[in-house]
Amino acid sequence: MATNFHQLTLLPNIGKVVAEKLVQVGIESPEQLKSIGSKNAFIRLRTVDPGACLSMLCGLEGAIQGVRWHSLEKSKKEELKEFIKTLH
Repeated sequence: MATNFHQLTLLPNIGKVVAEKLVQVGIESPEQLKSIGSKNAFIRLRTVDPGACLSMLCGLEGAIQGVRWHSLEKSKKEELKEFIKTLH
């Protein structure tokens, strides 16, 4: 697990805490995260972190794209914001 955990922390926006939560919900590698996608990963994370917010979702998307979440395109941020609204 340590190796996979470390691989996740190499992605932008993914620190120790988020990497631990990802592993907890069965996402153990950057490849798995990319395959599952940010929205589905976020839904899984909400099962262990009910307070997961838009910033976390944007962080996951940024990790998948290989950029800091602040650098996501405005349209992508809006799409993610609308997605979160559907979860409430």
